Amino acid sequence: MSPVPVPSFHESYLGRLRGVVGDRLLLMPGSRIVIEGEGGRVLLQRRSDFGVWGIPGGVPEEGEGIVDAIVRETREETGLTVLDPRPFGYACHPDFETIRYPNGHVCQYFSLMFCATSFEGALGGSDGESLELAWFAPESLPSMLPNMRRSVEAYVRFKTTGAFQMI
Repeated sequence: MSPVPVPSFHESYLGRLRGVVGDRLLLMPGSRIVIEGEGGRVLLQRRSDFGVWGIPGGVPEEGEGIVDAIVRETREETGLTVLDPRPFGYACHPDFETIRYPNGHVCQYFSLMFCATSFEGALGGSDGESLELAWFAPESLPSMLPNMRRSVEAYVRFKTTGAFQMI
């Protein structure tokens, strides 16, 4: 996996695309990850855009594969480097995956969901997207973005059944 330089939002693929299409709905490939730590707790980030909790994730940059993207996004948002990201599901339901951001941008996501139990580094994101990072038991989640909550719930089902989750 070769690292892709971290551009500012306006330099990123999505930022440059927004400069052309404005606030119109964009259909976006994406990835998100459930990181499981000690005692089965999962890592959540309190997001700077909505002020509520979610899981790390994002969209690939040009020339970047989806696995490289989730490793990069996780490092940027949490300070951790995941060592074993494994896909466990796919999130694409438009009722949950269509997000209107506070700045008016709208995206419908098609996200490969990953999980990881092996990671290194120290908590502390570098991109300003995480206001706070904390570990939570899956049965005691705080207020979250609905699509992110569904992802954690899908991970719990995956762990129980071993079945790839389509949500």
